[in-house]
Amino acid sequence: MTEGVATSTTSAEVGRGEAAPKEWVLLKFGEIALRGRNRRHYEALLRRNMRNAARELEPLSVRRRGGVLAVSAGERTPALVEPLRDLLGVSLLHRAVCLPKTPEAAAACAIELLADQRGESFAIRCRRRDKRFHLTSPELAAYVGRAVQEALALGVDLSEPDLEVHLEVDRHEIFAYSERIPGRGGLPVGSSGRALVLFSGGIDSPVAAFYAMKRGLRCDFVHFSGRPFTGPESIYKCYGLIRQLDRFQGDSRLFVVPFGHQQKALAGVGAGRLQIVAHRRLMVRAACALAHREELAALVTGDCLGQVSSQTLHNLSVVEEASDLPMLRPLIGFDKQEVIGVARELGTLELSNLPAEDCCTLFSSSLAETRAEAGALRQLEERLGLAEVVEQLLEAATLVRPASGEVRLPVQP
Repeated sequence: MTEGVATSTTSAEVGRGEAAPKEWVLLKFGEIALRGRNRRHYEALLRRNMRNAARELEPLSVRRRGGVLAVSAGERTPALVEPLRDLLGVSLLHRAVCLPKTPEAAAACAIELLADQRGESFAIRCRRRDKRFHLTSPELAAYVGRAVQEALALGVDLSEPDLEVHLEVDRHEIFAYSERIPGRGGLPVGSSGRALVLFSGGIDSPVAAFYAMKRGLRCDFVHFSGRPFTGPESIYKCYGLIRQLDRFQGDSRLFVVPFGHQQKALAGVGAGRLQIVAHRRLMVRAACALAHREELAALVTGDCLGQVSSQTLHNLSVVEEASDLPMLRPLIGFDKQEVIGVARELGTLELSNLPAEDCCTLFSSSLAETRAEAGALRQLEERLGLAEVVEQLLEAATLVRPASGEVRLPVQP
């Protein structure tokens, strides 16, 4: 027995007479369970995303059990846990054993589950989805509990037990498990539409992208590189970070836009202390044009209110004026340590901390404006020739798919 999962060779006949796999992973819904009439739509997306995440383990057996998806890959079922724990829309996972629908089988499995675990007290938690089962949940728990006490001499503690076994009685079988693996929660990717993430390669934007995905957005990414005046390091960082984030949605797309010449042009028309806010407005305009071309409905940024001079409330408003799409800021109320903690847990922090020249400071004044005047910014943009510049940026964008390594260069006129 490994990781709290019994290795009993007993199988149950399930459904239309087919032999059920012995081991399963149970995926328990989070918010999806509250979606009313739209629930089937969310469940269908979750199933699709689940199969994409576990495609290397196909063929899969998948069964719906109320607010639960039961998934098995036969002998490879334990390997399902790693990809499926990052499946957005799932609140809990359990490695479970499928048993014949009898109290005796439930008792034998509970003893086996608890035999190698350390603890002095236990509890049996039962749930009957099939109310036709001849024992109620308390009766089944009492029957199994007595068998465990006799076999293992453990004490019963229903409030704060050291060990627990859960039994879920379904139509044709009993699922038994002792593990509770936290899922990511949220909504299935794709259930809320599609958005474009402005992706710097720093700490904040990968965390913002994760939270956007968690709210059901399928995300594409755009990175504005300082090239040719900076090296390719920031592009490599973005590539690696999106490979990390790809486990949440699969087949992510990154658009890389060389931005250095446009930043130099802004400095040339006298941006001065307005340089950072001016080039953020230009990024937003180019991102909007790209989003419209790719049929994306919103922009996502890693802005945190007050974190730097360009993220004062006034400057955020001035930058947002340049967008004709909703601008979503998942991290607006976070402080830096909170963002760092999430980045560490996601596995993006180390990559984000790698050195790379920041295009945001390219040609910028050492004194940044905290209350940029919108009128002055519009005059700068008029001198720059905004429409032509945005078109040039769009034409220069390179498409990269980090998961597959595909690179699609811009079409040369």
